[in-house]
Amino acid sequence: MTNKEDKRPEEVVDNVAEELNENPEAEAETLEASADAELENMTPEEKLQKEIDDLKAAVEKEKKEYLFLMAEFDNYRKRTIREKSDIIRNASEQAFKGLLPIVDDFERGLKASEDTDDAKSVREGLELIHNKLVKYMEQNGVKAMDLSDGEFDADKHEAIASVPAPEEDKKGKILDTVEKGYMINDKVLRHAKVVVGQ
Repeated sequence: MTNKEDKRPEEVVDNVAEELNENPEAEAETLEASADAELENMTPEEKLQKEIDDLKAAVEKEKKEYLFLMAEFDNYRKRTIREKSDIIRNASEQAFKGLLPIVDDFERGLKASEDTDDAKSVREGLELIHNKLVKYMEQNGVKAMDLSDGEFDADKHEAIASVPAPEEDKKGKILDTVEKGYMINDKVLRHAKVVVGQ
């Protein structure tokens, strides 16, 4: 068996490197010990300069990370704005795309009404188109307000006139609807214009 003195310097370095790689704690301890030894050999001015340099490096690192985060956030903000505008644009596109068949029906009805004097058939055609439009609106969450209970609700109704109530129990109630109100997904799309008894 050979001694360490018999080994070539390269083999000694390789053996030490293997020992350090096999034991990371030993490597950390060795680095810490060499840093402590380096600090002990420094003058107070050199220690302060080293501390300043370390702090400058730390600040520079934090600055780079901050700039990276700012750029990342700016990209996220721009992407979100772009996606939101795409959603709005595409939503209106889908809404109008669904209305095109109804416009086609109106055009066919107008063309057919040119050659007929039968008001009843024209009315039936208009009713079919109206029903198709109402069905399309309902599919998209738009529904006419139900005013059958006659109760006035300031959140849903707009009183455009008030008239003397014909009976005592009609006071504060809706007597007539001038313009229908509509809801979209439980939110008021248009207030109903009503006449209220007083």
